[in-house]
Amino acid sequence: MNNSKLFIKAIFIITTIIVTFAPLATHLAQANQEANGISQGNSYEEIDAYIEKQLDTLKIPAASLAIIEGDKIVHTKGFSVTGSGGETPTPQTPFFIGSLTKSFTALAVMQLVEAGKIDLDAPVQTYLPWFTLADPQAAAQITVRHLLNQTSGISQIPGMLSLANFDDTPGANERQIRALATYELAYPVGSGWDYSNVNFNLLGLVIEAASGETYADYVQNHIYTPLSMEHSYTSKAIAQQDNLAVGHQQWFGFPVAVPNMRVPVASLPSGQLISSAEDMGHYIIAQLNEGEYDDAQILSAEGTMQMHQPAADASASGLGDVDYGMGWFVKNFDQGQLIFHHGEVPDYFAYMALLPEQDRAMVLLINTNHQLYSFALLETGEAAALQLAGVSPQPNGWNVLPKVMPFILLLPVLQIIFIIAALLRIKRWKTNASKRPGVVNKWLFHILLPTIINLLLVFTAVGILASGMLNFIMLFMGDMVSTLLISGAIALVWIFIRTPLILRALRKPGSDKKSRTIAVAQQVSV
Repeated sequence: MNNSKLFIKAIFIITTIIVTFAPLATHLAQANQEANGISQGNSYEEIDAYIEKQLDTLKIPAASLAIIEGDKIVHTKGFSVTGSGGETPTPQTPFFIGSLTKSFTALAVMQLVEAGKIDLDAPVQTYLPWFTLADPQAAAQITVRHLLNQTSGISQIPGMLSLANFDDTPGANERQIRALATYELAYPVGSGWDYSNVNFNLLGLVIEAASGETYADYVQNHIYTPLSMEHSYTSKAIAQQDNLAVGHQQWFGFPVAVPNMRVPVASLPSGQLISSAEDMGHYIIAQLNEGEYDDAQILSAEGTMQMHQPAADASASGLGDVDYGMGWFVKNFDQGQLIFHHGEVPDYFAYMALLPEQDRAMVLLINTNHQLYSFALLETGEAAALQLAGVSPQPNGWNVLPKVMPFILLLPVLQIIFIIAALLRIKRWKTNASKRPGVVNKWLFHILLPTIINLLLVFTAVGILASGMLNFIMLFMGDMVSTLLISGAIALVWIFIRTPLILRALRKPGSDKKSRTIAVAQQVSV
């Protein structure tokens, strides 16, 4: 820190100068820190306290934080929620980092660009001649740069589906990309932005073709090793031998450990790398310091800067007024620029951010996730990062989730209660004609309206099943999807039972006797 440097220099100056100028130097250093959002002595404690409060409120089992200033990791912290049953992670504890992986893939591409093995503006077919889509001409137009900037025209959906494809046999990534031969682009190549894992899975194959190494070996040899990332992995099985943090899924507002969650290995280049807070600190130092960490120069200053440059309007991401670079989102705020990315897999969440103007950065790794929780966790990560720039965190509107999520269970419970109430009402109608509703009430409130409500539940369940994304959404919001499917099934059965019961109970008195008399008369006449 500035204060420490001034002190070290001051001890070599004569006593008179120390006495005269040291108080002024200290005051100026402290003022500089406070102007940049770091109040002396308690800056990191404030960030720790904020994160700890958020984790406790959201019932997050564990997390690991690293803060970087300049070329040093200046603070690390492990968090664990009391009663979660998990150990407090150390700076060396590995976590899945989700889509933070994309910046690693982008870095690998840029390394190969600088080595003369990849041309950013060359078509993907230069490296993967077999690559094609439903429109071969469109496939031929997609370049490496389009993939890096998420402007290929490939939509988010096939990338989401790939996360639920657990084919782990050799060549899985290539097989999934070859299956796109019948895929229609969402929009013309280069004409818009859409976040898709497919873009970066494709880049993984480009890296393999250009380097002659597997993607996993390339990352290990050219990123992990030179950056001394000794607790980072491309395999879950190996990471588990190094005390991988146990992942959790959120079910109705409560974390459920899923240590045996399968990994979609074909999506390794887009979101399945594993790292620790300390190792990510090394990686971020290189990103913050023109590609340099310690004695390793993993990319030129120009190449590093190019990765962080806004290249496409990414406001469609739902993250506000942001742009996308090469594996990084870019946002402007009053104190400067925030260069960041978040990562999600079903049982982990990660967030990293660079603050170039403040020469600071941070990474936060979390061992749980849920599609709805991702908004709360993203807001937590960004608020913690902006504290490094002097921005006070605002109340997180998503903190109500743990209180609201259990109420999802009320849907089928209420259905059962209404069914019981309806059966009791029908019984009263049968035994007491005076309790029966009139014609309008019968058809409007006892038949039409309940049928519409039940049909909505049925159509919701059918829509989920027909979407082709059931496996994916079960991974990221299994509690909600399971509840909706169960409620849809109950509604479907009740529709066919309820209406005949009501109509039979509300027949006019004597109508059954009259019907039987007519039936007997018909039989006699025959």
